[in-house]
Amino acid sequence: MSTTTAQGVRGAADALVAAFAEGRLDDYFGSFAPDATFVFHTTPRRLGSTEEYRALWQQWVEQDGFRVLGCISSARLIQQFGDTAVLSHDVETRVVTHAGEETLHERETIVFSRDGDDRWTAVHEHLSARTAA
Repeated sequence: MSTTTAQGVRGAADALVAAFAEGRLDDYFGSFAPDATFVFHTTPRRLGSTEEYRALWQQWVEQDGFRVLGCISSARLIQQFGDTAVLSHDVETRVVTHAGEETLHERETIVFSRDGDDRWTAVHEHLSARTAA
């Protein structure tokens, strides 16, 4: 992978994770293509668009008082396959709901696609549970 490509993917991943960790939802959801797909171990089915994910997020907020307090990304691996790149990493996310504060330990894969302007956009996210280290 070229240095330019690595920097571009790393920058896109860093921006996405930071927006998530800081609760900047417009920036977070803006990191994904409109037709991105999402597979979460906490939901019974695949989500077929960023709009569908954002609606589910809003439901979590309204029903559960859901809010992200912070997120740490570690053990990152970025692989490039032409105009596609895959980020796999461990995430430790602090959230709060009406039930209280909780730390989630998960493993995540985000697939990025490069557009004609050399911008890397997330097109798929898969999140699974992991045991705390």
